[in-house]
Amino acid sequence: ETMAIVSSVYTQSEILQKEVFLVEKLQAADQGPQESMCHMKAMCFIRPHPDNFSLLKRCLRSPKYGEYHIFFSNMVKDGYLQELADADEHELVKQVQEFYADYLPLDASHLIVQAPNPELCFFSPGSDPAGTQRLRDRVTEGLVSLMLSLKRRPIIRFQRSSNICRAIAKDMCNICYHKESGLFDFRRSAGQTVLLLVDRLDDPVTPLLTQWTYQAMVHELIKIQNHRVDLRHIPKIAKDQQEVVLAPEQDKFFKEHMFDNYGDLGLSVKNLVDDFQVQSKSNQNISSIADMQRFVENYPEFRSKSGNVSKHVTILSELNRIIDKRQLMNVSSCEQEIACKSEQKEHYAEVVRFIDDPNISETEKIRLVLLFALRYEKDAARLVSQLMDKLEDQGVPRERMSIVQGLLRVAGADKRTGDLYGTKTFSARAKNLVGSLKGVDNVYTQHQPLLVQTLENLQKGKMKDVDYPFEGPIMPPKERPAEVVVFMLGGTTYEESRAVHFHNQQDGAMKVLLGGTFVHNSTSFLDHIKEMMKAPMGGGSGFH
Repeated sequence: ETMAIVSSVYTQSEILQKEVFLVEKLQAADQGPQESMCHMKAMCFIRPHPDNFSLLKRCLRSPKYGEYHIFFSNMVKDGYLQELADADEHELVKQVQEFYADYLPLDASHLIVQAPNPELCFFSPGSDPAGTQRLRDRVTEGLVSLMLSLKRRPIIRFQRSSNICRAIAKDMCNICYHKESGLFDFRRSAGQTVLLLVDRLDDPVTPLLTQWTYQAMVHELIKIQNHRVDLRHIPKIAKDQQEVVLAPEQDKFFKEHMFDNYGDLGLSVKNLVDDFQVQSKSNQNISSIADMQRFVENYPEFRSKSGNVSKHVTILSELNRIIDKRQLMNVSSCEQEIACKSEQKEHYAEVVRFIDDPNISETEKIRLVLLFALRYEKDAARLVSQLMDKLEDQGVPRERMSIVQGLLRVAGADKRTGDLYGTKTFSARAKNLVGSLKGVDNVYTQHQPLLVQTLENLQKGKMKDVDYPFEGPIMPPKERPAEVVVFMLGGTTYEESRAVHFHNQQDGAMKVLLGGTFVHNSTSFLDHIKEMMKAPMGGGSGFH
């Protein structure tokens, strides 16, 4: 995990500039005899986990390097330090520090804690007690490290309807205010920091939607894993582009355009290609994404001179191919309409039309039925049942369709806390009506995650204590937080990350940091729901 954390912050060339000449895992010590490098110093950056201590002790008993400087990514138990001291027979350990970085930063306002089996967030508490406890411990460790790195002792709030949120809130309160109170005794900053623990299943709509902004599109249609995108499936892909890095700190173009919509992104990439044409005195006519891809293939020097640009042309070309093949522009328009407007009759007719279309994939059909079922489960249970029958008529296996009832069971209207569709209060309904009358600039990006409303309620003091109670010290009713760390048990999405980015750009009064146990696209979200449905007790994230 720490190797992924370091690589998210530094490129290999940047590490070399710091005179770090070799990066290896502790496990290398177990792979046979090691060449002695006593002239070199080793800096060990590791998680304080029992397995890592065992590896480190073996390294110290049979040392490869002349000095060892040990940095733990989180708090270390006293007993472990004594074990290390006993293992350091050659007295080569020169320093031991706690360097709080036990989480993976994705960008300036988005991070994840890489928890084991993150799908367990959706399980009911009794389904897998040992696995759920490991997940709970890992999330708590990551949050403790995050708060120590920020030098904040947070006010803790949690979603009352979620058992896992409640459990982690209790763990965090115990550590921050009791067990390790001295570590969190920081000088108070201007304004309070709130740690808000929420459950992914309170907004099951956002991870189901097709995405149309750059970073979110790549993750939805190709997948981003630890800032890396695997493109080896593309025929005749250049060797240097089979796996590419998309990290805002390492890629200027990506940093500038990661939140751009599909149309604006295409124009930005074309402008870069046009600039290169001017420099190379080429007069090739480029008017489409396919033209850009052909240009990259025909001018190998473009790849070497343009740095990252050719990478983005390749990704854009692949996104375009997938969108056309799966007819996602038509499907997405229907998704957005269902997510944002209440027009039951029209939506039913549209979903039926897509189910009957042989050119639309099973996956897209199921997602549309899921979105329809989540919105109209109370008003149109009969219509949902009819859509299921139509899926079956089209040859969709029953085991695939069962996810509709599975998702409703754990994330239906009776289980959710937030006002997902803006229908619970008069002011929310009025706001929805005004929004629909005004229209939107882009039909494909009109949806806003529930997180936007949650942050607004918190900032304006409208968040109900009964739905989001405090654990430990409470905030005075008239006081507003200066910082909020929203941690989503069950995973975040890049659409929510984008919403947080723009909130921080436009609002200086309350800065927001978004964290979670995973970053979902629609495939991973449905996979986690399927795993939950296999659980002995049926799953349910503690909504039961």
